[in-house]
Amino acid sequence: MSWESIPQMVLSAADRFGDAEAVVDGDLRLSFTELAARIRQAAGAFAEAGIDTGDRVALWAPNSAEWIITAFGLLTAGGVLVPVNTRFKAEEAGDIIGRSGAKAVVVEQGFLGTDYTGVTDVPMIDLKSGFLDSGQPLERRVAGTEIADIIFTSGTTGRPKGVMMNHQQTLRLYTEWCDLADLREGDRYLIVNPFFHIFGYKAGLVASLIRGATILPVRVFDADTVMDIVERERVTMLPGPPTLYHSLLEAKSTRDLSSLRAAVTGSADIPVELIRRIAEELPFQSIMTGYGLSEAGTVTASRPGDSFEQIATTVGSPCAGVEVSIADDGEVLVRGYSVMLGYLDDPDATAAAIGHDGWLRTGDLGELDPDGRLRIVGRKKDMFIVGGFNAYPAEIEGFLLEHPAVAQAAVVGVPDERLGQVGRAYVVVKAEITEDELITWSRDRMAGFKVPRSVRFLDALPLNATGKVIKDQLR
Repeated sequence: MSWESIPQMVLSAADRFGDAEAVVDGDLRLSFTELAARIRQAAGAFAEAGIDTGDRVALWAPNSAEWIITAFGLLTAGGVLVPVNTRFKAEEAGDIIGRSGAKAVVVEQGFLGTDYTGVTDVPMIDLKSGFLDSGQPLERRVAGTEIADIIFTSGTTGRPKGVMMNHQQTLRLYTEWCDLADLREGDRYLIVNPFFHIFGYKAGLVASLIRGATILPVRVFDADTVMDIVERERVTMLPGPPTLYHSLLEAKSTRDLSSLRAAVTGSADIPVELIRRIAEELPFQSIMTGYGLSEAGTVTASRPGDSFEQIATTVGSPCAGVEVSIADDGEVLVRGYSVMLGYLDDPDATAAAIGHDGWLRTGDLGELDPDGRLRIVGRKKDMFIVGGFNAYPAEIEGFLLEHPAVAQAAVVGVPDERLGQVGRAYVVVKAEITEDELITWSRDRMAGFKVPRSVRFLDALPLNATGKVIKDQLR
């Protein structure tokens, strides 16, 4: 890897891939040469707006070509990117913009009906205002050890914290990711994962520009829209959550999905049957599953040759230069070059997360199989104790998903006078079933302490923008 910084890598794509398509966003088509020119112009616009090396700028907008030009234009001007979750309400976003110390915030006015005015006192730039094209082309030299981005955690476990990473960490890790995920030059990569999240931004945009893949952004996930783009644009690379692949399986008889080659998914618990069906009923030639977190990027990934069961029930083996260990209480620990530099302006939280020996506490519970593959059991915070026995929601949810009437399930611990805590299941169904029927069915399949004592039926589980269930809302 010869690049020192992310902008150096991004701009070099013009020399490496030239007139090949870099971005297809609706009617807009940009070659790698054109994208690099637009990024240099945006860098000039930021510099002329007073953004200097090391200054932070927040970006609060959906997946689009403009998001790509804004982010890499800012980095090319020497700035630090602070992506903001598009699902956040004004108060949540204002908190992150304020705490990040952003000198400006770039928004797309009106997205999902949001009016961004009055959210913050920080100067606001509208993506659609012509700002990105207003600057004289510029490229500032950026050191690889400088902070590239501050990505705030999803907030499923309390107040979001700003994770700081430098350019070299991202370039090294996602160069390897390209190999693990079988991303190739000329691939057409449909990115449904939000760009404000490390999957969409780093395993999506950065990886595509490393490899020379065409980026096809999806603004808001909708299964029919995804199928339309797959057919029209001959998409080859399609990562996403398990629900995406369920949609593909349902549509396979009515849609032309023949171009699809590489799948990437990840979840604490994926049914083995789903992985088998993806491999046997869809055109995919490779399926990767993995585990990562904002604080360390991609930590583990499955490898070519892994069985359906290994891909479904583990999250693979550690990436090169990354160590994984399991603490005495079952918590997954990670150490290596990709671990964050720390949380922004929060030395206490940083010290609590990273021990003096360099091990990052992930907050996830797991175990290693004899070959060193990691299995995620659940969140440490989600575990509850029933009469002295540790109960892991992810395991119980896996059992519940085996019931033919259950489409989605989330389990939390609730207070109980006799046992301390017991499980409560929140369930979205696809066929009629009563609370008593599901509890009785569960008793035949899991130890008594794991069986939910109550069931609440919902139309939908509360999810954050990356598809994780927000269990604090259920509690």
